[in-house]
Amino acid sequence: MNIQGQAALVTGGGSGLGEATARELARLGAKVAILDLNMANAERVAAEIGGVAVHCNVSDPDSMAQAIETAAAAHGPARILMQIAGIGTAKRVVGKDGKAAPLEEFAKVINVNLIGTYNAARLFAEACTKLDPMEDGARGVMVFTASVAAFDGQVGQQAYSASKAGVVGMTLPMARDLAQHGIRVCTIAPGLFKTPLLASLPEPIQQSLAASIPFPARLGKPSEFAELACHIVSNDHLNGEVIRLDGALRMAPR
Repeated sequence: MNIQGQAALVTGGGSGLGEATARELARLGAKVAILDLNMANAERVAAEIGGVAVHCNVSDPDSMAQAIETAAAAHGPARILMQIAGIGTAKRVVGKDGKAAPLEEFAKVINVNLIGTYNAARLFAEACTKLDPMEDGARGVMVFTASVAAFDGQVGQQAYSASKAGVVGMTLPMARDLAQHGIRVCTIAPGLFKTPLLASLPEPIQQSLAASIPFPARLGKPSEFAELACHIVSNDHLNGEVIRLDGALRMAPR
């Protein structure tokens, strides 16, 4: 799919990997809607790239549906969905106090990262099926965000790893499901990237994390994630695939 002139939705587009992806889409000529809970961040990015900021909670059906409609009113129906919104947490199953981890904390991560991804996908797909097909019958493309934690999660990452493994697990069946409508689905599983969260850590910790990456021995650049996400959109034969973007990193238990 040629990105030039297409309407695109970027959830979590107000910061980190989402912001980088929104900027790359805009650079390539897309009309970008920044969907985020943090409207200050969304409006900042939208203003800088000539896009539109839309308040959105991906795990809420009404909020997501309204965000898709609002974006469509501004840019026309979207054919590109970059689903990047997500949260992370670390909690041992049994803490040092001998108490089990709160179930609601596990449920919250699953709700945002996994159910939120499915919610965004199902509503985007519904809208896409109503569009006229383009070359090769294509109507749209979705790029999800998992994590290397889906494959080698660390101690305490039960909720995060489970949520991201769920995203990985539904990529192929969703691609097969939506093939009849000309909608492609792929997922990126990033490793350690220099997002605002990691950049806020003390420099020695950043260096230690970077040293665990075989090559290049540095934190990933958000721009590298964005470039891959946009390549997936433009390469029509990429479908149903999960791509690790991690410098050959395999996470240690701790």
